[in-house]
Amino acid sequence: MTHNIETLVNSFIPFLSSPLGILGFALVYVFWVSCLLPGSWLSMLSGFLYGTWLGSSVVFVGAFVGAHLTFYLGRTFLKEWAQNKVSNFPKVQIMEKAVKREGLKVILLTRLSPLFPFGLLNFTYGLSDVKVRDFTIGMIGILPGTILYCSLGSLALKVSNFGEVLSGRSDTSSFVWSLISIFSTILIVILVLRSARKINQDS
Repeated sequence: MTHNIETLVNSFIPFLSSPLGILGFALVYVFWVSCLLPGSWLSMLSGFLYGTWLGSSVVFVGAFVGAHLTFYLGRTFLKEWAQNKVSNFPKVQIMEKAVKREGLKVILLTRLSPLFPFGLLNFTYGLSDVKVRDFTIGMIGILPGTILYCSLGSLALKVSNFGEVLSGRSDTSSFVWSLISIFSTILIVILVLRSARKINQDS
């Protein structure tokens, strides 16, 4: 399977390296995010194709557009579907309640924490009363993870090495990202508990 994907990617490298190909890759990322698919592999592929910084830029643009698309769909046309989907994830439901009180702080921290699926969060925030401005600013939180995965992808000699690169990551950037993830998760728990306490006091 991996060999087939690698062959396919190699055949498209000349096109993907062109300006039109870069745009096409960004659009694929938009679609990927909108379908609630995990983006780590595709982010590594972007790093593999374009290097750390251009790859990170392409991923961020694709994720930014895809996130806002699912945000608006969750708030409008797919509201009922999104509510049913989110109801299967208690952790995400908790975020919906916490974000009503903490707003941008919760959005930024959940973007930094790997515990919360990126795609579902977009729908969740669409269902909540969060401001579009806060949702947009909160996208900054995906930058550390985006840069990390793209840098890992840039280290791979071929697509089939992605698994080895991921399993063997032990550099400083990976360590820092782990610390950020742990710290942000702890802060989320604190904010959620504080929000729950305030809700109980108000009720």
